[in-house]
Amino acid sequence: MEQWFSLKNQEPDALLFFRMGDFYELFFGDAQAAALALDITLTHRGTHDEEPIPMCGVPVGTAQIYLSRLIRRGFRVAVAEQTELPRKGQKGPLRREIVRVVTPGTLTEDELLDAGRANTLLAIVAPDKRHKDRLGAAWIDISTGTLELLRLGADTLAELLARLAPSEILSDPTLIPTEHAGIITPSTAHPNREVAERTVTEAYQVAQMDALGDFSDEQIVACAVLLDYVRRSQAGKLPRLAPPIDHGLDSIMGLDPATRSSLDILQSRDGGSKHTLFSSVNQTATAAGTRLLAHWVSTPSTDLALITGRQDGWHWLHHQPKPTGVLRDILKHAPDSARALGRISSGRPLPRDLAAIRDTLRAANKITETLGTLAETGMPERIRHIGASLYGRADALLERLEAALNTELPVKIEDGGVIAPGFDVELDRQRDLRDNSRRLIAQLQVRLAEDYGISNLRIRHHNQLGYVIEVPAAAGRKLRQHEGLSLRQGTASLARFSNEELTSLNQAILEASEKADQLERHLFADLAQHCLNTPALDDIGLALAELDALISCARIMDRGTWCRPTMTNGQDFNLQACRHPVVEAALHESAAHDTAFIANDCALPPEKHAILLTGPNMAGKSTFLRQNALAVILAQAGLPIPAKTATIGIVDRLFSRVGAADDLARGRSTFMVEMTETAAILNQAGPRSLVVVDEIGRGTSTLDGLSIAWATLEALHSQLRCRTIFATHFHELGALLKTLPRLAACTMAVKEWKGHVVFQHEVRPGLAQKSWGLHVAQLAGIPASVLYRARNLLTRLENERGQSNQPANLPLFEQAAIEPPIPQNDPPSASNCLPDGTLSALQALHKELEALDPDSLSPREAHSALYQLKSMIDGLAKMDVTDEK
Repeated sequence: MEQWFSLKNQEPDALLFFRMGDFYELFFGDAQAAALALDITLTHRGTHDEEPIPMCGVPVGTAQIYLSRLIRRGFRVAVAEQTELPRKGQKGPLRREIVRVVTPGTLTEDELLDAGRANTLLAIVAPDKRHKDRLGAAWIDISTGTLELLRLGADTLAELLARLAPSEILSDPTLIPTEHAGIITPSTAHPNREVAERTVTEAYQVAQMDALGDFSDEQIVACAVLLDYVRRSQAGKLPRLAPPIDHGLDSIMGLDPATRSSLDILQSRDGGSKHTLFSSVNQTATAAGTRLLAHWVSTPSTDLALITGRQDGWHWLHHQPKPTGVLRDILKHAPDSARALGRISSGRPLPRDLAAIRDTLRAANKITETLGTLAETGMPERIRHIGASLYGRADALLERLEAALNTELPVKIEDGGVIAPGFDVELDRQRDLRDNSRRLIAQLQVRLAEDYGISNLRIRHHNQLGYVIEVPAAAGRKLRQHEGLSLRQGTASLARFSNEELTSLNQAILEASEKADQLERHLFADLAQHCLNTPALDDIGLALAELDALISCARIMDRGTWCRPTMTNGQDFNLQACRHPVVEAALHESAAHDTAFIANDCALPPEKHAILLTGPNMAGKSTFLRQNALAVILAQAGLPIPAKTATIGIVDRLFSRVGAADDLARGRSTFMVEMTETAAILNQAGPRSLVVVDEIGRGTSTLDGLSIAWATLEALHSQLRCRTIFATHFHELGALLKTLPRLAACTMAVKEWKGHVVFQHEVRPGLAQKSWGLHVAQLAGIPASVLYRARNLLTRLENERGQSNQPANLPLFEQAAIEPPIPQNDPPSASNCLPDGTLSALQALHKELEALDPDSLSPREAHSALYQLKSMIDGLAKMDVTDEK
């Protein structure tokens, strides 16, 4: 217990898995918490301060299962192993040390990780307390060693958190949004620049920080905080680290948290991963390929060259069906070498990890051979680069692993039999001595059974006693009389004896077995180090993952209903027969798989860059909005899209506001959430952005909501000039078609047949003539009596409004802030009491205003136009118009 208290003091916030024989034991409060979380028996062992000590335990062999459950429940676990071998005559407990601290962000075991998802540990720091808007970020997946750094502002932090979806965050809790509070490990103290730089350079074993790149103070401090935490979790050791990457935001499409949530990119809103954009396009064959494709989809690029490079790769593979099929079959047998290397570097390699490296290199050579036969088929640069990364990069390591590793490998090195016979002469000699001695034991057992006349005499190995003669208790009383035999242990059912011959043989076997085990472990460690000293393995693993991701894209194209979008640096946007990939996949899987998805076109050219979309609920507006946004994400991830043809100008930021939700945790109503998200659009969108919004203004009174929607649409059209699809139930917004020249009207096609409404799910030009709300209510099951009353009320309200499209007494239309232009066809006469010349001056002003195109004016032209208009207005002001007139 003194050992336990000492180790617990090192990690007071973690549950301590204390190794005792074949169990990990937990004591005191740790035991009570673990017993409750794991639903295992809580018992007691010994006393402390005259009180029983609570205790529970889990078997070592199944510890990973229990660790996984504890980590998912938010616990940190410190693992204390026995680090001292028993010596003859030793008294007291063996030495134990904490060999690692298991946290959500520091997992390396396959059993605890999602094979197709990166496990990210993120550090966020604000080195300058006076400027908390200047943040440094560093994140790592220690299962692969990938490390990235970023300098960012507080305004982009939420977007980074949404994109990375980290498993654990190291930070001052005051810097992190409250919705991530459950995964924060408080880290309020951090080193200064000098200390941080020393931490990073020592970790990478370089003399100067410049050798790694040009990083800001914030990035270096965040990296140091991250590395210190990782080192502590690994008991003072650092895993294998890839060189740090300066992760800029300039080449990544902006996707804020609300947009990611709205579009179900990697995770659906119910927390699952089935009905997501990624699940609808994932055709990868390897875990590494799955992680890379998920990264592409969650981090769409704005780099046109990168996008077209990926397109060239899968487009070429699509037109090489037979070789591509061969390549995919090879990849199916390629293990996850990146995570195998991660476990090797952590100091906990398993035999299967070395086998994974061997099999990966075998797959790389086979792929190189296959690609070599296609060299004259117009192979694109991306595929050539993959082939160059694989060709002959680690042949020496492969040759060594193939010679060293046995055909059948044990689970653990302790089980023996990892190194193949013939690889090492000395190991073979010790094994032969050990195995021959075992045959001698078998022969000795037969002879002693005959000599003593005991047929069930056995020679067995006991952990404490070594090899002993074991007989039933009744026979043991007979053997006690024999000279040369000494009783070693007696129980109610058994008696164990030894003699000089057996003792000598036992010693020889132990020495041979220990030497063989030690030598095999040494050879195993040497092979593991050889793997770590082969830097080409990183490039090989990445090349195989990229090839897998590209083949996945080619397989999507094999469906025949997807296309390669044409990408430009302009503001083009033209999708022909586009579909929603997730809905289409769900229809295909469901019982209604014969139901075809209704494809729709969407064009947002510069001359009509905004669409006002009307139509009833259930008609498909939200699906149409989302499918266009998802098409952009897929296109800029470099993937095919579900459409007949597509031309898309690079989108720098995508905003999707589809669906309503409140935020009870932060005390925000649905309307408040909607307004906050609308504010984010209006403050961040620009001419290269794409905005798809649904029903802005629905959460407040009709007039307030209409006014907000009206003003927002005007701003998106005229001020921000971004490509926009604006869905609404406010039919009054149709009046903007007369004043916003780049606004087009579209509506969802609906038919009324025999008193029922039929949704055709087609987008057509024009405005909806009515909302069909009562028909939708009927479909939802509203009682007939309520519907009857609603129809009567609707009729009365429409009569009060005079069958107009404007609500009664709507100030927005009765008192416009800007006076309407004077009609030209019916000019006022002199009887209108206007002074001479006023009418002609007003008409001239009106004509001048109509001729202006603000969107096409240069700054100099706009300046001149303003002076001209001001001169004309000054002339009007000088005309004498009396109160009477």
